[in-house]
Amino acid sequence: MDIVTIIGIILGFITLVGGMILKGANPVALLNGAALVIIFVGTAAAVMISFPKERLKLIPSLLKIIFTEQNLMTKQELLNQFVVLSTQARKEGLLSLETSLEQVDNPFMKRGVMMVIDGQPSEYVEDVMTRDLDNMTERHHTNASIFTQAGTYAPTLGVLGAVVGLVAALSDLNDIDKLGHAISAAFIATLFGIFSGYVLWFPFATKLKQKSSIEVQLYEMMIEGILSIQNGESPKNLEDKLLVYLTPKERAAYEAEKEAA
Repeated sequence: MDIVTIIGIILGFITLVGGMILKGANPVALLNGAALVIIFVGTAAAVMISFPKERLKLIPSLLKIIFTEQNLMTKQELLNQFVVLSTQARKEGLLSLETSLEQVDNPFMKRGVMMVIDGQPSEYVEDVMTRDLDNMTERHHTNASIFTQAGTYAPTLGVLGAVVGLVAALSDLNDIDKLGHAISAAFIATLFGIFSGYVLWFPFATKLKQKSSIEVQLYEMMIEGILSIQNGESPKNLEDKLLVYLTPKERAAYEAEKEAA
């Protein structure tokens, strides 16, 4: 479970309810069925119109990605694995790497190593792996855009909800005492629209993009490492190339672990 995401959403709702209380508004006003229907059902309708069925089927999986921690190896672990593979390839040849494939869990990396073992040219290996990475990046971007679009639609639907509420409030001016309450209720839809757009949907899209960025960087390291092994570069040169992908803090941890070993 991605506890940071959960805490963020809880803080968002606390901010909403707490802000209303501090401003003297009754949070019970949020229990507005019409506003909830206009914003959340309306946003769902707009998203369904915008995207094909095949893409919409991915929403449960995308929510799972948002609310769970990524199960990826660290860059330090990947660097260590490539140093081992590079050392083996230099000593025993590229064909010997076949015995180490069982230790490679990532399908993308395993496919690249297999192409090297099969003797494919480095240009071919780079082209196939780069295209694969580009396609994955495009898929991730399109998936995140579902929530980006929802975040765009929700605030605008909030304005629609406010207009609908005002039409209902001003249609009957006989009871002036209830008019203020009716007008206040009309803006609950706007509140829900802004809140859901900027506290839920846009952040959800950003979370997906951030997680995709981490995965993409690992895959870029894999391409660099595989090509370095294929070109017969020394483990030290490979290590220097892949170290550039690590942050200063990650480099320090890697060097400390290396010295301890």
